[in-house]
Parts: sequence; C-alpha cells; structure tokens
Amino acid sequence: MITIDRYNNNFSDEWEKIVQHSNNGTLFHTRKFLSYHSKDRFIDHSLIFYKNNKPLSIFPAVETIASDKKVLVSHPGASMGSFVTPVDLSFSDALQLVNQLNIYIKKQKFSGIRITLPPIIYNKRKTNYIDYSLLRYGYKYEKREVSSILFLEDSIEENVNKFKPSHRQALRKAQRLGLVIKNSDDFNSFYNILKKNLKNRHNVNPTHTVDELLKLKKLFPKNILLHAAFLDNKMIGGVINFIANNNVILAFYISHDENYQEYRPINLLFYEILKDAINNNFKVFDFGIFTVNEEPNMGLAKFKENFGSSGIFRDTLAFHF
Repeated sequence: MITIDRYNNNFSDEWEKIVQHSNNGTLFHTRKFLSYHSKDRFIDHSLIFYKNNKPLSIFPAVETIASDKKVLVSHPGASMGSFVTPVDLSFSDALQLVNQLNIYIKKQKFSGIRITLPPIIYNKRKTNYIDYSLLRYGYKYEKREVSSILFLEDSIEENVNKFKPSHRQALRKAQRLGLVIKNSDDFNSFYNILKKNLKNRHNVNPTHTVDELLKLKKLFPKNILLHAAFLDNKMIGGVINFIANNNVILAFYISHDENYQEYRPINLLFYEILKDAINNNFKVFDFGIFTVNEEPNMGLAKFKENFGSSGIFRDTLAFHF
C-alpha cells in the first residue's frame, strides 16, 4: 500500500538522501536547489510517497492558480521535476505512484496537475515505467521540447571526430589564436556578456539574475561551474554548466562577446568542457533545449548538431479533472 505525506522541513535531510541514491534524481530535485528562491515566491506542495511506511519516492511541486483554478505543477524554479524513484522501481509500484497521486490531488481539490519529466538520459537505469503509468492514468502531452544531447566517448578525440568539419576547423583556429580556457568565478563579467547578447538577439533577460547565480554558486560550488574563454586576460565568452547528477552535465548558459566571434571561443570552450567531462567519467552532455514552447530555433539546433549532438524529448504532461 502506497501512502502520501506533504513535505515539511523536518524531512529535508531524508529528502536529500533519496535524491542522492535515486535512479533519476538531479540537482534540480534537491531541497537546497528548490529552496534558494525567496519563501514567498512559491507555495511549496512537494510530496513524499511511502510503501510499507518507508519512503519510496519524492515529488517536488508547487501550488499555482490557472484560470482561477488550483493546479499542482512541477516546481517552476527547476528545469525538471516529476517522481524521483529508486533504481529498482517496479512496474507495479510505478502504476500505484501515479494512481495515488491522482487520488491525492482530487482530495486536495486541485483541478489538475502538470509534470515536467527528466529526459531518460538522466536515469541510471533506463526506464519508462513512470511515463507509461502517467499515460495509462489519463495524462496527456502538454508540451514536448527537444534538448540536444551528446553521448560522451572514451576520449575527447573520439568526440571531436563527431564534430562537423566546420566545427573542427573553428576549434583549430581558436587554438592557433591563443585563447585560454579556464574555470572562473567571475560570474559578473560573464553575466554582462550574456545579458547583452540576449537583449540584442531576443530582447529578453536571463532566467536568473546575477545575484541568483552567485547564490547558486555558493550553494553548489562543485556543481555549478563557469568555464570561460580569455584573450589577453579579457573574458570573451563562457558557458555555465550545471552538474545535474553523476551521469549528466547540463549547459545552462552559453554566450560570447560578438566582437570576438572570429576567435571562435565557443568551439574551444566546448572542446575543453567535453574533455573535462570525459576525464571525470560523465556519460552524457546536455546542451539544453533548442525549442521554446515547441517552436524550434533552427540555427541553434544546427549549431549544437555540429558538435555531434542529437535530439531527445523533455516532456511536460498534464491531467485535468
């Protein structure tokens, strides 16, 4: 029998242990990440699922209002949510988790629920039990974004062989021109480059403020890393990576000073990032989505494909009473 409790802070240590030892937990599922927002920004309604009085699964979520109706949604402050499950989750337990969730949200007078699943590459043991169970109990795809992912080989040379010729040429050019790639704590300089680019290209601001990024860096000093490209000690580009779990690194922000485009800093940055990832035994590099509300950015898709990437769904499913 599976039962459900609403999360409270007394369970925070146990929550973190469940994420750490789970099949599909990520940085985005931890209480430390979910709690970095101000307390009045979201109404947390995360859940703990028990089987035989022992924690089986956790489910980060918040309450929100849509069309004057109360809806339970995957935490908006995280890139992904859904059930965090054990490596040995059975098919029967997956079905029961979703069934009990539906019973719970109905009792709590929610009009519906919206869940963003981690792509299957974030699983240690690949399984679609939860996906199937959601569809079985009436959930429908609300949104299917496409993320560019690159499977990491045993050596950087093998991955470079996957690059399109134009990217290999750009890499060699950046190496010849003397760019230096290194880890940096200068988030402010990178943020200025990022903000300028987003404003010029899309007239939007970054998802995070620079203060939020600095706070996250302080909370996760080993999981949130800025790789930066320097020319004569001047930062001309960078990539902020989130180490999501022991298998996957996610590129969260990618940007460069367009005045230095001819130096091809992004090509050299990803060469060094992928080399580090391989040396540290990561299996997959996630370049992030190239669709927004299912509308593709063709240029961005092609740019990522030039590194040898392919596409995988990042799905959001919904259920309404």
